[in-house]
Amino acid sequence: MQLNEDQITRYSRHILLPEVGGTGQEKLLSSSVLIIGAGGLGSPVALYLAAAGVGRLGLADDDHVDLSNLQRQILHTTARVGDKKTDSARDAITALNSDVRLDLIPHRLTDPAELRRLIRSYDIVCDGSDNFTTRYLVSDACVAEGKSLISAAVRRFEGQLMAWKPGTGCGCYRCIFPERDGTEGELTCSEAGVFGAVTGVMGTLQASETLKELLGIGETMAGHLLMWDALDMRFTTLQTRRDPDCPACGKTEEQKQP
Repeated sequence: MQLNEDQITRYSRHILLPEVGGTGQEKLLSSSVLIIGAGGLGSPVALYLAAAGVGRLGLADDDHVDLSNLQRQILHTTARVGDKKTDSARDAITALNSDVRLDLIPHRLTDPAELRRLIRSYDIVCDGSDNFTTRYLVSDACVAEGKSLISAAVRRFEGQLMAWKPGTGCGCYRCIFPERDGTEGELTCSEAGVFGAVTGVMGTLQASETLKELLGIGETMAGHLLMWDALDMRFTTLQTRRDPDCPACGKTEEQKQP
């Protein structure tokens, strides 16, 4: 793909970076990312990936815009309260950058087989969902399909970021957060509350990690868990390891079925 004059101007600040340049920008325009959730995390992810010129974005969310979302979900506006979040996101992204091709998935992804089929056509998956069930499902599908995953979560004044990348031997989401029986202790934002700007910071970090992976630059987050406490302004990074008994990634890649 060769950049046209308008694209050279639009992406000029990227092109000036030796780590990106024209070749890297062309790579971004040829890349694809599936974003799970168009809420507090998915909003900055989608906006920054679109602004950066990622050529194809998939947006999966079954919800509608609610007035209570607008404290943090910056894809949406007061005028679009009641609209499907995928439709609202389409309007925002199209207005920002018409270079981006959008695939809208306006339903909840609950079928593992459907999710695996869906992610096969994307380079990377960004998970901004708000519940453990979906996070396990997305992680399992990425492991099974060998697709890189950038996952973030927020609660109150805290955020977490992790990545899984095939071929690195790092642990998946299940390794770091073993599945529990039931959902005891799992509170949604509507129950526990969330500091709006925390979703912006964590979603922006997701977008940054995704762009790095697409470009093949910098150090990967795979094998690490980043935790941020906004009240104390403290970042902590922990090294993570694969659980050999993990039902999703415990087997070696050679043992996995295609």
